[in-house]
Amino acid sequence: MAIERSLILVKPDAVVKGNITAILNRFESQGLKLVACRMLKMDEKLARIHYEAHVDKPFFPGLLTYITSAPIVAAIFEGEDAVARCRAIMGPTNPANAPEGTIRKDFGENIERNAVHGSDSVESAKREISIYFTPDVIQEY
Repeated sequence: MAIERSLILVKPDAVVKGNITAILNRFESQGLKLVACRMLKMDEKLARIHYEAHVDKPFFPGLLTYITSAPIVAAIFEGEDAVARCRAIMGPTNPANAPEGTIRKDFGENIERNAVHGSDSVESAKREISIYFTPDVIQEY
């Protein structure tokens, strides 16, 4: 198994509800290592960079309004097969389809307000991590 890193975003709905530490703990409790973390307010420029594949889609204006509505927490988790493990911990995008015990089932409201984002591939993780973090702030331990 390969050591990988995955970007996790705790989205505005989960931040506003006070679920940051409960969500981050789900990843740590499964043996993934938190190597970087920051809170920020996503602005339109950053949203357009992060969601570049969706900018021209009809749902993007609503996504933009939502993702910029309150702070987010960006975190990097590291471990063996981190991308797939993070995705399993989060559950499917739509909380209605998520298994009991997953983050999206436990903290998500609906497909749009689903509490978290996680990288969907190792390549996406590298791209997304570089959007939020410079190499000098990612910890090794």
